[in-house]
Amino acid sequence: MGFFGSLNVEKYDRQYTDRVLVRRIAGYFKPQRVRLLLIAGLVLAMAGLGAVQPVVVSRGVDWVENSGARSGIYLICAVVLAVGFFSWLANYGRRRLTVRAIADTTVKLATDAFRSASAHDLSFYDQFPSGKVLSRITNDTRDFGQLVTLITDLVSQVAEALILAVVLVGIEWKLSLAVFTIIPIVFGMAIGYRTLARRVTRRGMQAMAEVNSTIKETVSGIAVAKNYRQERSIYAIFERANLLSYQVNVQRGLVLSIVFPTLNTIGGLATALLVYAGGLSAAQGLVTAGAWYLFILSLDRFLFPVMNLASFWTQIQSGLSASERVFALIDAEPAVVQSDSRPVPPLRGEIEFEHVDFHYKETEPVLDDFSLHIPPGETLAVVGHTGAGKSSLARLIARFYEFQRGRLLVDGMDIRTFDLHSYRRQLGIVSQVPFLFSGTVLENIRYACPDATQAEIERIAYSIGEGDWVDTLPDGLLTQVGERGGRLSMGQRQLVSLMRVLVQKPAIFILDEATASIDPFTEWQIQQALNMILSKSTSILIAHRLSTVKSADRIIVLEHGKILEEGIHASLLERGGHYANLYNTYFRHQSLAYVESARQIADE
Repeated sequence: MGFFGSLNVEKYDRQYTDRVLVRRIAGYFKPQRVRLLLIAGLVLAMAGLGAVQPVVVSRGVDWVENSGARSGIYLICAVVLAVGFFSWLANYGRRRLTVRAIADTTVKLATDAFRSASAHDLSFYDQFPSGKVLSRITNDTRDFGQLVTLITDLVSQVAEALILAVVLVGIEWKLSLAVFTIIPIVFGMAIGYRTLARRVTRRGMQAMAEVNSTIKETVSGIAVAKNYRQERSIYAIFERANLLSYQVNVQRGLVLSIVFPTLNTIGGLATALLVYAGGLSAAQGLVTAGAWYLFILSLDRFLFPVMNLASFWTQIQSGLSASERVFALIDAEPAVVQSDSRPVPPLRGEIEFEHVDFHYKETEPVLDDFSLHIPPGETLAVVGHTGAGKSSLARLIARFYEFQRGRLLVDGMDIRTFDLHSYRRQLGIVSQVPFLFSGTVLENIRYACPDATQAEIERIAYSIGEGDWVDTLPDGLLTQVGERGGRLSMGQRQLVSLMRVLVQKPAIFILDEATASIDPFTEWQIQQALNMILSKSTSILIAHRLSTVKSADRIIVLEHGKILEEGIHASLLERGGHYANLYNTYFRHQSLAYVESARQIADE
């Protein structure tokens, strides 16, 4: 395998036959029927004009030679100029129409690829880097567009070759038959390159996707790299990926560049032999000088499109490989499959797990015969060590992952029967690391509810800590948050994420609390925002703060996907079981009694 061995083929990749690819591509060009017909007409016009030019010159030479009318040379020049002008005009029109057809089709293909990528759930992005997905949506759709230009050139060359073949037969049919014997040899060589060309082209695109993925990951983690002074390290990672891409694409270029020189050599030898034979015929008076000139000129113009047809065959593999990768993304099977898509009525928020089994990998079960009932309006805190299955509960409720056995009911309805778009509109989710999009604080709060007015958002914002957190922002709600919210503190990002949920007014709220430390005043503001949400929704809190745990209506302790204990904070502490151990490990240092005790010890 060599260096190709380090190129990963994605699990959802598949190989399509040329027939299937052509049928799919034709489907995308169906809306461009009128433009394609006009392009075909212009292509035929160009081919006809290209074939007419040598005929005009040769016949004109014979006419001038026989009639002695030297003024006929000016007429020949005028005709050649007119043919050239109309050929340019037809070519301009063809190119203009082709650009529009390609642009519209490429946009449609990229839109379908992006729609497919955005429809996939989180399990898809756990397996496949987003940078490689991005490469298919951008680079590969662009390469697909170039395929169409090649095809129109191909059609033009075919038409011109056919017209010139008729001209050659009319001049000297015996020599023409000798010319035609070259065609099977040329095309046999081109077809022999097809498999190799497709393979190296596909590898080249995989290498480019690897580079894009590496760049995205290293740039996203640039702050961490600088904190640990690892600029050289990330440069080395990029250099390895870039060198791999260089090696793959050099090999790809060498393979593809072999075709045309080889075909040109064959064409040159054939031309030399036929020119010699035609010269003998002219010397013996079997053909006129003009006819011999026409044969030589037409032969060259005939062989050029034939060679192009053969070389295009390998270049077309690049476009087919690109379309193959894009169609593989579009056709990738979703991990989460709904049995129905019924609209979801306003939810009360009752949730029930019935004997649910779930795993990310078959050898590593996360939930095993798990059952849990959450009444409407309850605030449930879920605690446990890392890997206990806390986040998995939230992901299943949000329908981001597919469980393998059992049932998950919401308001007594099977979650697998819901229209996911309408269901998720009634979910409010805040992840452990709040993500903000570039833009203003106001735009991020409006993300789930674009129709929310600024006055309404300001009223909610100022009800949290009397709006002190808004006043600390440089431009208030119009403050730019930067990429991923990098211009805001962690506490401010959490508040913006909670505001987004408050504006949405969800029936079910899922919070995976951040573990980062924040100052007590910001924590108080966050708790205020949380209380406003908890009072109006069924809430599942993956808790990391003592204040959150204590405010819950019920606490469950998870261990290896099973509920070990459940109850309220005080009763669970009294039992001295798993919760008490977790409390002493994770929460005790946050309590006021612990802080005061530590202060007294420090004072002594």
